[in-house]
Amino acid sequence: MIGMTEKTFNEITDGTADGTTGRITDGTTDEPTGAREVRAIREVVAVVERTQRAKDPDGFLALFRPDSLWTTAHGRVLVGFDAIAAFTREALPRADWDGEVTYEVAHVQFLRPDVAAVKVRQVYHGPGGDSEGTPLYLMSRDEDGRWLLHVGQNTAVQAG
Repeated sequence: MIGMTEKTFNEITDGTADGTTGRITDGTTDEPTGAREVRAIREVVAVVERTQRAKDPDGFLALFRPDSLWTTAHGRVLVGFDAIAAFTREALPRADWDGEVTYEVAHVQFLRPDVAAVKVRQVYHGPGGDSEGTPLYLMSRDEDGRWLLHVGQNTAVQAG
C-alpha cells in the first residue's frame, strides 16, 4: 500500500470495487477483475486527495510515470514528467482554494490487466460554495506492480 494502512483505506472507501456493485469489468466480460488492483487504484486516488489538500507537489509527483501526459481543468496540456513537475511545483503550493478538496473514484474500467481508465469526482469545498471537477485518469501498473498516473484529463463542471 502507498503509505496507507488497511484501516485508513477502509475508512476512505466503502470497500466495494466500483463504489456501487462491487464488480469491475475488463470491458469485454462481466467477470470480476482483481479487487486487489482496484484497491491499489483507489489508494492512488486517495494519495492524490491527500497531496492536493496538503498542497504537496513532491507527494503528488511521486504518483506519475516519466512519460505522463496531463491536461489541467483549464485546458493547459503538459507533456512529460518535467512539464507536469514544473507546473505542479509552481501552481500547487499557491493554489487558492480556502476549504478542502475531496476525490471519489466513480468508475474503474480495465482496458488491459495493467491499464485502467479511472473516472473521479473531485469537489472543492469552500466558504463560497462547492465547485466540481471530473478527472479521467489513465493509470498503468509499472514493472514493480505499482499503479501510477499515466494520462490525466481534468474537466471543470460548469454550474447550471
